[in-house]
Amino acid sequence: MPFGFRLGLPPVPFLRENHRTADAIAVGDCCGLAISSQCSITAFARLSGVLISMIESRESRVETTEGTKTLNPRTVQGTPPSEIAGAVEAEIRRSIGRAVKHGRIRQSLAYWCLNAPPWHWDIERICETAVGLGCESVELVPPELWPTLRKHGLACALAHNGMPDPVFQKGLNNPRYREEVIARTKHAIDQAADFAVPNVIAFTGYKWRDAEDPTSGEISLGDGAANSVKALSELGAYARTKNVTLCLEHLNTRETSDPMKGHPGYQGDDIDYCADIVKQVDSDSVKLLFDIYHVQIMNGDVIRRLQQYRDLIGHVHTAGNPGRGELDDHQEINYPAIMRALLNIGYKGYIGQEFIPTRQPIVGLMQAVSVCDLA
Repeated sequence: MPFGFRLGLPPVPFLRENHRTADAIAVGDCCGLAISSQCSITAFARLSGVLISMIESRESRVETTEGTKTLNPRTVQGTPPSEIAGAVEAEIRRSIGRAVKHGRIRQSLAYWCLNAPPWHWDIERICETAVGLGCESVELVPPELWPTLRKHGLACALAHNGMPDPVFQKGLNNPRYREEVIARTKHAIDQAADFAVPNVIAFTGYKWRDAEDPTSGEISLGDGAANSVKALSELGAYARTKNVTLCLEHLNTRETSDPMKGHPGYQGDDIDYCADIVKQVDSDSVKLLFDIYHVQIMNGDVIRRLQQYRDLIGHVHTAGNPGRGELDDHQEINYPAIMRALLNIGYKGYIGQEFIPTRQPIVGLMQAVSVCDLA
C-alpha cells in the first residue's frame, strides 16, 4: 500500500487531475523527498497535511485592508505556484531539518542555477536555503550581492572572472582578448581579496580566432595551451599577492542541447589538457576546477583522475549526467563514491552544487547535499 494511503492522504495522481500541475508536482516531490530522507511518519504527515490543505482547502480566509475575506476554491487554486513552492520549501526544511549532518565535505550552492529561469530565486531566498541546508557558501554570486552573503554568515567559495556573458567564450588562449581578460580578471581578483573570496574562475576560451565566429579559423591546441600558460602565469603572480587562487575550468563540448549544459567550441574540453596547463604554470595560486559532470562526459574515469590530479584541484563542481540535472537515480554518476575519493585524497576545498534543477529546486538540493554529506 502506498505510504500516503496509510496516512489517509490522497494520492498524487488525484492532485494532478484536480489541481494545477505545478502544485501537484510540489506535493509529489515533497512526499518523495520526505520518504527518501527517512523522516518520521509524524513529520511526513505534518508536511503532507499542510501542503494538501493549502491546495485542497474548500475556502481560505485572508486579511486585507477591507477586513477578512473568504476565498472560494477557484481563487485558492488559482494562486501562483510560487506561493505554494515557498510554503513547500519552508515546510520541508522545518519537517526534515538540515541536510548536512556530518560536514566533512564543505558544500556550496551555485547562484546562477537557482537565479536563472524558470526559478528566478533572488539572493535572499538562495541564502536562506543554503543556511537551512547547512551549506557554508553560495558561489558565482555577482559582487554587488556579496554583502547579503555576509549578512547570512555565508562565504562565496568562487567568484566570476569579470568577463561579459558568456564568461567562458573569450578566454586565456586567444591573444585577441588577452588584454581584456587579464584586466578584468585582475579586477575580479581585487574584489575577491577585499571580500575574502578564496577563488576566481578562469577559462581557456573558445578555439576560434574570433570566439564568436566558428568560420574564423582555429587556434591550435599547442598555441592555445602556450597562450593560456602565459596569461595564467601573469595572473597567478598577481593573485598570489592578494591571497586568491585562480581555478581553470574544463568544460564539455559534446552536449549540444543547451548552451549551459555543453559548450561546443571550448578549447579546454579535455581535463588532461587543462591539468597540463596548470602544471606548466607551476603556481600554488593557479589550480584546476574539476567539474565532475564535464569530466564524466569528456573523459570518464573520474576517481582515477581525482587521484591523479589531487595536488592540482582547487575547486569541484557537481551535476548529474546526462542532463546536468539533480544527483538522483536518473543519472549515472556515483557521487557517494566520488565524495569518498575526495576525502581520501585529502581535498579540503568546496564542492559546488552546480546542477540545473528540473523540479522544485529545494527537493533536488536537499537530495544532492545529503548525498555528498558522508559520515
